[in-house]
Amino acid sequence: MSRISKAFEDQKAFIAFVTGGDPDLDTTEKLIPQMAAAGADLIEIGIPFSDPIAEGVVIQAADERALRAGTTTDKLFDMVARVRSKVDVPLVFMTYVNPVYTYGTEKFAQKCAECGIDGIVIPDVPFEEQEEVSGACEAAGIELISMIAPTSHDRIDMIARQAKGFLYCMSPLGRTSVYNGAVAAVKEMVDRVKTVSDIPCAISSGISTPEQAHEMAAVSDGAIVGSAIVKIVAHYGKDCVDPVCSYIKDMKAAVLAA
Repeated sequence: MSRISKAFEDQKAFIAFVTGGDPDLDTTEKLIPQMAAAGADLIEIGIPFSDPIAEGVVIQAADERALRAGTTTDKLFDMVARVRSKVDVPLVFMTYVNPVYTYGTEKFAQKCAECGIDGIVIPDVPFEEQEEVSGACEAAGIELISMIAPTSHDRIDMIARQAKGFLYCMSPLGRTSVYNGAVAAVKEMVDRVKTVSDIPCAISSGISTPEQAHEMAAVSDGAIVGSAIVKIVAHYGKDCVDPVCSYIKDMKAAVLAA
């Protein structure tokens, strides 16, 4: 069983995102083991990119800070290799296809495997075009995580049948003020996945409070929190470790209670 599968075994998973190198690589290296100790079941590490089209302003700003601090893909690989010896939870990169192609797809996937990365999320690669990177990931033993949204409609069945690791499910929470409608849409999406696959479904987009994490986890297999954590890092800078971990403890408790 892969580390990613174990993260969802017999429990709801809390997935925490952090931008690699924000505010600097030393802080990220200190933060990741403490996030795991605080209760993060899976940690997603964003590779900073100059044109993060799928991100909101919070993570865009974090990418800019990380790049200004001198963060590079190779430095992130080295940092993850050091962190991997300290944590057992799965580590997943979120990146864009341009950095992967620039690095070399096969070389990128192999470096991920060597440093201890378990999976990759590439939001600007549609499922229908995943073969451009999926072969390299499979050869390296890395799980390429697929994304779905309520608007995916008929594509949900196809994606769910072939997905690896877990399904990264985008909720409408961040784009609508009708919260109850967001929960209902997520439940409908997850229920549809479960008719064709038992792959875990983790919900992202707009979750920031324990109440939201609880309600989303109640209708899925886990909650993903990104911008709320990145905001804490932005506010506290190099002193962010304790505040981030305190927040993660509260969010993990809410997810487990779902």
